[in-house]
Amino acid sequence: MNHKIAPSLLAADFLHLQRDIEMINQSDADWLHLDIMDGVFVPNISFGFPILDALKSVCKKPMDVHLMIVEPQKFIPEVAATGAYMMNVHYEACTHLHRTVTAIKEAGMKAAVTLNPHTPVSLLEDILQWH
Repeated sequence: MNHKIAPSLLAADFLHLQRDIEMINQSDADWLHLDIMDGVFVPNISFGFPILDALKSVCKKPMDVHLMIVEPQKFIPEVAATGAYMMNVHYEACTHLHRTVTAIKEAGMKAAVTLNPHTPVSLLEDILQWH
């Protein structure tokens, strides 16, 4: 079984962010996972696009941008502009999931879909067959 290692930026020391990014760059990690939270879709607030923009010049690992926000489709161009490898959206936050996944791919990124714990996996059958 193949595994991917994707440490989360939320575990970093934000007072020493570049140092921690360099540690990830030197590690065997496959990706850098970036949780973007808006305080609406999820109760927490994390960092936003200014941090992603700063990371693109120092992060050597592919960036997996996980939008835990309402209407993530509105931010596809901004995520793509950061050089992100993958944009990860929540099933529950996308009214038109097929359109969102297509737009992510058309923007040059891999698309990922996350489910909240209460959401049945079977709801992804259509999207898995479609893509």
